[in-house]
Amino acid sequence: MSNSYKIEEEEEEPRIRTGGLFSAMESITGSSGLFKEGLPVKYVPYVFYVCVFMMGYIWNAHTSDKLVRKISKMKVEVNDLRADYTTLKAELMYKSKQSEVAKQVQSIGLEESMVPPQKIDLEEIEY
Repeated sequence: MSNSYKIEEEEEEPRIRTGGLFSAMESITGSSGLFKEGLPVKYVPYVFYVCVFMMGYIWNAHTSDKLVRKISKMKVEVNDLRADYTTLKAELMYKSKQSEVAKQVQSIGLEESMVPPQKIDLEEIEY
Protein backbone atom coordinates (compact mmCIF):
# COMPACT_ATOMS: atom_id res chain seq x y z
CA MET A 1 0.00 0.00 0.00
CA SER A 2 1.03 3.48 -0.67
CA ASN A 3 0.93 6.37 1.70
CA SER A 4 -1.45 8.45 -0.40
CA TYR A 5 -4.59 9.92 0.99
CA LYS A 6 -7.69 8.96 -0.93
CA ILE A 7 -10.71 11.29 -0.80
CA GLU A 8 -13.99 9.51 -1.10
CA GLU A 9 -16.55 11.42 -3.11
CA GLU A 10 -19.96 11.53 -1.59
CA GLU A 11 -23.04 11.78 -3.76
CA GLU A 12 -24.99 14.92 -3.09
CA GLU A 13 -28.74 14.76 -3.02
CA PRO A 14 -30.42 17.05 -5.51
CA ARG A 15 -32.02 19.93 -3.68
CA ILE A 16 -33.48 23.27 -4.58
CA ARG A 17 -31.11 26.04 -3.78
CA THR A 18 -32.40 29.33 -2.57
CA GLY A 19 -29.56 31.28 -4.14
CA GLY A 20 -31.60 32.66 -7.00
CA LEU A 21 -33.59 31.94 -10.10
CA PHE A 22 -30.77 30.28 -12.01
CA SER A 23 -29.79 28.15 -9.04
CA ALA A 24 -33.37 26.95 -8.75
CA MET A 25 -33.53 26.24 -12.49
CA GLU A 26 -30.24 24.38 -12.28
CA SER A 27 -31.39 22.13 -9.46
CA ILE A 28 -34.81 21.47 -11.06
CA THR A 29 -33.45 20.63 -14.51
CA GLY A 30 -30.48 18.70 -13.20
CA SER A 31 -28.09 20.65 -15.36
CA SER A 32 -25.39 21.39 -12.87
CA GLY A 33 -22.89 23.84 -14.16
CA LEU A 34 -25.03 25.24 -17.02
CA PHE A 35 -25.80 28.43 -15.15
CA LYS A 36 -22.62 28.41 -13.10
CA GLU A 37 -21.24 31.50 -14.75
CA GLY A 38 -24.59 33.17 -15.39
CA LEU A 39 -27.00 32.95 -18.29
CA PRO A 40 -25.41 31.69 -21.51
CA VAL A 41 -25.99 34.57 -23.89
CA LYS A 42 -26.05 32.35 -26.94
CA TYR A 43 -29.42 30.90 -25.83
CA VAL A 44 -31.16 34.26 -25.29
CA PRO A 45 -32.50 34.62 -28.87
CA TYR A 46 -33.93 31.10 -28.77
CA VAL A 47 -35.54 31.62 -25.39
CA PHE A 48 -36.95 34.95 -26.59
CA TYR A 49 -38.31 33.30 -29.75
CA VAL A 50 -40.01 30.54 -27.76
CA CYS A 51 -41.51 33.08 -25.33
CA VAL A 52 -42.88 35.22 -28.16
CA PHE A 53 -44.21 32.15 -29.93
CA MET A 54 -45.99 30.93 -26.79
CA MET A 55 -47.46 34.37 -26.10
CA GLY A 56 -48.78 34.45 -29.68
CA TYR A 57 -50.23 30.98 -29.24
CA ILE A 58 -52.01 32.00 -26.02
CA TRP A 59 -53.26 35.23 -27.61
CA ASN A 60 -54.61 33.27 -30.58
CA ALA A 61 -56.45 30.84 -28.29
CA HIS A 62 -58.06 33.68 -26.31
CA THR A 63 -59.04 35.53 -29.48
CA SER A 64 -60.62 32.46 -31.05
CA ASP A 65 -62.55 31.69 -27.84
CA LYS A 66 -63.85 35.26 -27.75
CA LEU A 67 -64.85 35.04 -31.42
CA VAL A 68 -66.71 31.76 -30.85
CA ARG A 69 -68.65 33.33 -27.97
CA LYS A 70 -69.47 36.37 -30.10
CA ILE A 71 -70.67 34.19 -32.99
CA SER A 72 -72.86 32.17 -30.63
CA LYS A 73 -74.40 35.35 -29.21
CA MET A 74 -75.00 36.73 -32.73
CA LYS A 75 -76.72 33.51 -33.85
CA VAL A 76 -79.19 33.83 -30.97
CA GLU A 77 -79.78 37.48 -31.84
CA VAL A 78 -80.30 36.68 -35.54
CA ASN A 79 -82.84 33.96 -34.65
CA ASP A 80 -84.72 36.44 -32.43
CA LEU A 81 -84.72 39.09 -35.15
CA ARG A 82 -85.87 36.56 -37.75
CA ALA A 83 -88.78 35.56 -35.51
CA ASP A 84 -89.71 39.24 -35.00
CA TYR A 85 -89.50 39.87 -38.75
CA THR A 86 -91.78 36.92 -39.53
CA THR A 87 -94.31 38.03 -36.91
CA LEU A 88 -94.33 41.65 -38.13
CA LYS A 89 -94.58 40.60 -41.76
CA ALA A 90 -97.61 38.38 -41.04
CA GLU A 91 -99.24 41.17 -39.04
CA LEU A 92 -98.65 43.71 -41.83
CA MET A 93 -100.06 41.36 -44.45
CA TYR A 94 -103.18 40.88 -42.33
CA LYS A 95 -103.65 44.62 -41.70
CA SER A 96 -103.15 45.51 -45.37
CA LYS A 97 -106.05 43.33 -46.56
CA GLN A 98 -108.85 45.31 -48.16
CA SER A 99 -111.44 44.28 -45.55
CA GLU A 100 -109.15 45.30 -42.65
CA VAL A 101 -108.33 48.66 -44.27
CA ALA A 102 -112.07 49.30 -44.78
CA LYS A 103 -112.75 48.59 -41.08
CA GLN A 104 -109.99 50.98 -39.97
CA VAL A 105 -111.06 53.92 -42.20
CA GLN A 106 -114.74 53.72 -41.15
CA SER A 107 -113.78 55.35 -37.85
CA ILE A 108 -112.72 58.56 -39.67
CA GLY A 109 -115.80 58.61 -41.92
CA LEU A 110 -114.46 57.13 -45.15
CA GLU A 111 -116.43 54.50 -47.00
CA GLU A 112 -115.43 51.89 -49.50
CA SER A 113 -116.34 52.77 -53.09
CA MET A 114 -118.79 50.37 -54.71
CA VAL A 115 -118.23 51.80 -58.21
CA PRO A 116 -115.36 50.11 -60.02
CA PRO A 117 -112.60 52.36 -61.30
CA GLN A 118 -112.73 53.54 -64.90
CA LYS A 119 -109.85 53.84 -67.31
CA ILE A 120 -109.36 57.28 -68.82
CA ASP A 121 -108.06 57.27 -72.38
CA LEU A 122 -106.33 60.37 -73.67
CA GLU A 123 -105.15 60.93 -77.16
CA GLU A 124 -101.63 62.17 -77.78
CA ILE A 125 -102.91 65.57 -78.90
CA GLU A 126 -104.48 66.32 -75.49
CA TYR A 127 -101.25 66.29 -73.48
